[in-house]
Amino acid sequence: MGSSIKDVATHAGISIATVSRAVNTPERVSASTLARVQAAMDALHYRPNALGRQLRAERTGLLGVVLPSLANPVFAECMQGIEEAASITGQRVMLMTTAYDREREARAIETMLEQRVDGLILTVADAAANPHLDRLDAEHVPYVLVYNDTVGQARIPARCCVTVDNRAAARDAIRALLAQGHRQIRMLTGTLAASDRAALRHDGYREALEAAGIAPQPPVEIDFNADAMLPAELARLLAPPRPTAIFCSNDRLALLTIRSLREMGLRVPEDVSVVGFDGLAMGQWLSPTLATVAQPHRRIGTDAAMALARRITGEVVPSITLPHRLLAGGTLARAPAEASLSVVSSLTSDTQGASR
Repeated sequence: MGSSIKDVATHAGISIATVSRAVNTPERVSASTLARVQAAMDALHYRPNALGRQLRAERTGLLGVVLPSLANPVFAECMQGIEEAASITGQRVMLMTTAYDREREARAIETMLEQRVDGLILTVADAAANPHLDRLDAEHVPYVLVYNDTVGQARIPARCCVTVDNRAAARDAIRALLAQGHRQIRMLTGTLAASDRAALRHDGYREALEAAGIAPQPPVEIDFNADAMLPAELARLLAPPRPTAIFCSNDRLALLTIRSLREMGLRVPEDVSVVGFDGLAMGQWLSPTLATVAQPHRRIGTDAAMALARRITGEVVPSITLPHRLLAGGTLARAPAEASLSVVSSLTSDTQGASR
């Protein structure tokens, strides 16, 4: 019985998808990888079927999409934009989610390649230092990043992304709080190592405060997927010097913060102002409405799919930075007077005691 493509992949220590690309589209594979595949084929006396190779070389019309989660409506809206654009170009879409986990990210990308997608739309943990993107670059697999903000980072000029300027958007949010008299502004974020978007938003938070002559407090990091804030996390968020405002790295965390504050007996925004980041429609259904930085999620998805269609044909496509806007909702108000702060002090002391 002759050797199979799986045998070649095992012998070379690479994936079946990589062997397939080396056979069908060698221009998409690095010279070193191509040499490993050829050496394995020679050792195993493997000869690919010419007819099968011809069929596999054709485009599949399948786009791979790798997103952190659909539990966050941000990514669901983006996905809707991707599907709308794909329907116009006659392409099909395959979706996988990673839950902000790097190992799941790697498995998702490998699965997509094994399904012979024509290209990928991804949101990854870190676009600046990502071995999976390095591999896609080396193998000439077309892809477009969504939300990952690589614009202006000279070390990765070739990575096409569709996003907003996260750093500038965060600065705008903090400046809005400063204009309302807030000086103690704390940031709540998901794990910074799991999201370069959150890290850039933290940079903007820090830069805006430092420009105003205010020393920023360390960010409070919690699980992106958390459904409740732990007492210890809430205690850190409200620890002295007590914040009069909280900037959240996304709207989901902002909604979680508002609920947690109200459960403590704190009023939003009378005692503590809250500003989010995303511009989710549900935030505008609240009373008061959520103050937030709005991103054009559906357009991000649509523009990414259209950009990928062009990249698949070999066109060089630059990154796209879309405009953001600040929705000045009712959760943002003037900083409370000293008398109100004494109430906050009493409540936060009780919380800190309960968390010990």
